[in-house]
Amino acid sequence: MIVLNFAHPLTTEHLDQIAALINRKIQQVITVDAQVDPHQPLVPQVVEMVDRLGFSPQEWQTLPLLILLPSLNYSAGVLLAELHGRIGHFPAIVRMRPASTAVLPRYEVAEIIHLQAVRDAARARRGSG
Repeated sequence: MIVLNFAHPLTTEHLDQIAALINRKIQQVITVDAQVDPHQPLVPQVVEMVDRLGFSPQEWQTLPLLILLPSLNYSAGVLLAELHGRIGHFPAIVRMRPASTAVLPRYEVAEIIHLQAVRDAARARRGSG
């Protein structure tokens, strides 16, 4: 599994939590600077950030990818649209949450969300009602 991290840095503990949830070894973590200039158009900035990864069209469609989304909601939305276009489906994402037992602010891995499964279930609900 390759983790594409558009968020805050991951610790060894985070990576262990992710590996346990997906029951797979993490082969590589690629951290992407997801800072954007709020005074410039967003879409070209997100496209450039994804282009920096340097994956070929075949790699986008075949590599096992897990995504940590950027915190900025607009960037996350555009990133998901860009990734869907390149991958051909919605990727799985990692949801982080504040650790409930932490005295100082600390985050832990909450869950892996398979966005394509969410989309498929929503599509099924579209026909009912």
